[in-house]
Amino acid sequence: MASIDDGSAAATGARRRIWGWFFFDWASQPYNTLLITFIFGPYIKDLLGDGTQAQAVWGYGIAAAGIVIAIFAPILGAVADHSGSRMRWICIFSVLYVVGSASLWFAAPGDFNLGLILLGFGIGLIGMEFCTIFTNSMLPDLAPRDRLGRISGSGWAFGYLGGLVALVIMLTLFAEDPATGVTLVGIEPILGLDPEAREGTRFVGPLTALWFIVFMVPFFLWVREPRGHRRASLSDIRGALSGLGRTIRRLPETPSQFSFLVASMLYRDGLNGTYALGAIFAAGVLDWSVVQTGTFGILAVVTGAVFAWVGGRADQRFGPMPVIVVCCVTLIGVIVASMFISRESVLGVAQGVGSTTPDNAFMIVGALIGAAGGALQAASRTMMVYQGNPHRMTEAFGLYALAGKATSFIAPLSIAVATQVTGSQQLGISPLILLFGLGLFLLIWVKPDGDRAV
Repeated sequence: MASIDDGSAAATGARRRIWGWFFFDWASQPYNTLLITFIFGPYIKDLLGDGTQAQAVWGYGIAAAGIVIAIFAPILGAVADHSGSRMRWICIFSVLYVVGSASLWFAAPGDFNLGLILLGFGIGLIGMEFCTIFTNSMLPDLAPRDRLGRISGSGWAFGYLGGLVALVIMLTLFAEDPATGVTLVGIEPILGLDPEAREGTRFVGPLTALWFIVFMVPFFLWVREPRGHRRASLSDIRGALSGLGRTIRRLPETPSQFSFLVASMLYRDGLNGTYALGAIFAAGVLDWSVVQTGTFGILAVVTGAVFAWVGGRADQRFGPMPVIVVCCVTLIGVIVASMFISRESVLGVAQGVGSTTPDNAFMIVGALIGAAGGALQAASRTMMVYQGNPHRMTEAFGLYALAGKATSFIAPLSIAVATQVTGSQQLGISPLILLFGLGLFLLIWVKPDGDRAV
């Protein structure tokens, strides 16, 4: 009986650990959903008054944060693996997440410092990305390898659901339409927030911070690392950096892992560019309000959650590679279609004044971006587990973050430059096609089971 009870307790502990791990995705997703894409990004367009300028500025700001992440991500991963200290790093970077997101409250119309706004946003983004390195590296410890695809997909789906709930709360209770001063359900922002000062929309920063604080509680209560982890010493840091150097030098000796890191660097950069600038694109090209882009966001997040879950099951059955390929092809098609959507025409078909076809067409675009993006991220996380060294998994995900951020400035920067040079938001997103295409091409050299299969 004691052994049965012990087994039951172990199973319960394992389930709690998985659910605690899921809650990081739930807690952190609003930074992507509310701040980067659907609420605060378009609000920057309202502050600046020009969609082309806003798209360029937002691109430069995200690129700057990406450079910082690229430099430090593999170093932090190596140190964590060497010292066995991941939870401590998660606590530290959680503080950056909260402080950075909360600071966006100060983006008041007519009285804002754009540099400080972008600095606060960057601090929060860095906190989120560094936390993600350490939580992703916990994935192999959660279950046997044949269940990791399903767990990864379910985690992404749960995170998207959290983003959806936060977005609905924001749209119905806080974010005001600048023309009417009311939210999506026709009420003024709650808590006495002043719609004329855009306090409802600006509350997106504090709400994102509070959301993270509350929903990280299950993570810290239920997720535990193996015993024996200790605080990193100076010798640990030196040893970690030495090991990281060896890993990087030896990457050509692991061609599958190397090819995947470079391929994912390109297609994830394209995906992040699509997320970060999609709503600003709609706000500028179709003149959507924050409420309209938020509605677009709800649709994208719903399809993201559903297809992250579906993709996780496809990953478990067929492996992550087919999921990644299908998603990249879909996203290329979506970007091409977006370039031919405007108020005047949709895919070459002229539209009359007041036509809703452009709006409906871009809603479909949003649904496809959400669907492909959710499944792509979940499958890529699983693929990294297959490619990385199982004894240096945090370092592997540090390199994965490096791959995602070493060129993370390329998508927003190339979009910013292309937009500025052409003076067109449609032509400005064309570099994304090249990023997805190159990423697909490099997958030819990636082995489903990594270099261990050689």
